[in-house]
Amino acid sequence: MSGMADPRKAGAGPISRARLDRGRGALGPALELVHTGRAPTRAVLTAELGVTRATAGAVAAELEALGLIRVDARPSAPAGSQGRPSHRLEVAEDGPVALAAQVHTDGFRAALVGLGGRIVATTPGCETVDADPAKVLGAVVEAGADLLRATGRRCVGAGLAVPSAVAEPDGLALNPLHLAWPAGEPVRRIFAGLVHAAGITGPAFAGNDVNLAALAEHRHGAGRGARHLLCVATGHRGVGGALVLDGRLHTGSSGLALEVGHLTVNPEGRVCHCGSRGCLDVEADPLALLMEAGLHPGPEVSLLDQADDLLRTRYAEPAVRAAAETLIDRLGLGLAGLVNILNPDRVILGGLHRSLLNADPERLRAVVAERSLWGQSGSVPILPCTLDHDSLVGAAELAWQPVLDDPLAALR
Repeated sequence: MSGMADPRKAGAGPISRARLDRGRGALGPALELVHTGRAPTRAVLTAELGVTRATAGAVAAELEALGLIRVDARPSAPAGSQGRPSHRLEVAEDGPVALAAQVHTDGFRAALVGLGGRIVATTPGCETVDADPAKVLGAVVEAGADLLRATGRRCVGAGLAVPSAVAEPDGLALNPLHLAWPAGEPVRRIFAGLVHAAGITGPAFAGNDVNLAALAEHRHGAGRGARHLLCVATGHRGVGGALVLDGRLHTGSSGLALEVGHLTVNPEGRVCHCGSRGCLDVEADPLALLMEAGLHPGPEVSLLDQADDLLRTRYAEPAVRAAAETLIDRLGLGLAGLVNILNPDRVILGGLHRSLLNADPERLRAVVAERSLWGQSGSVPILPCTLDHDSLVGAAELAWQPVLDDPLAALR
């Protein structure tokens, strides 16, 4: 590949051709271990891959030659350790990036995200979303292209997060209810066409925003280390869910799994967009909190910002606390049903749900435990998401995946 260092010249000395060939199949797994922070040293990488020290050294050197990671030239032992010093491994700060884009009810944003889930650059969030998907996606791709030109970074691909189920294999946004987009829009095809027209290299992908938030949190945030991770979140409108099993998103037969927003949690509640009544989607999102508190949302800032600000600055007011408790109880009812069915080993909450958990963690956990068989017999940890812009980071993970699968092929 043009401009790429010869991997045999990386590291402390020449890499044996035989060693390189034996280790080539380990390049992707090794990169994923460094990317997710599970191999901070070459010694850990050797143990995790189950290869010899020589092979692990060759693999690390080739990933460094590809500009993806950095190997500390001076090995060091952890404080108090009696073992042999080991080279530290970390993602390359000046390495390639993925273009990430997110569209939600109250705007859109583009970012460049490197390995390790690190946001390198981001645009200011735009606060208007046109009813024409091509116009919105064109604007977000243009913003991303400007970031790439300004930073001079190499791009491995692009990922898009949207507040809709995205059907596979065609990449159709089936229910962008809060965007006023037509149902069934081929968002992946539109996005990919605009990405390539802008001269941005690499493949382009699209996915549901909560699915992608869960993927990002599993690799870099509150879900790290979980084998069966359930994520439930409300962003600007509505409620979504996602399940990560053994490191992979569970998307069902056609990408539509975990539409948790349409669980009924209040049979006499508000009419939902789906035609039912009392769905989590309309009983536990930012608009629901504002309405329960007797407030009329204003147009100045997003519903999510208004709801978060209400919890942060006025939680002591009886009406606000009562509204929050109502939403917590409804959210807990929905979570209990999901825990009964899915038996996750960890639950993480994002968006307004993270704020509700932080406001009264014991109440939410008690509701889930009371309503859930597994919650009673063995407590399921319920934690707040920890990443800022986790859907953006997750969108980038889509673009990084081909590189994690086969670095040489993807970068060739």
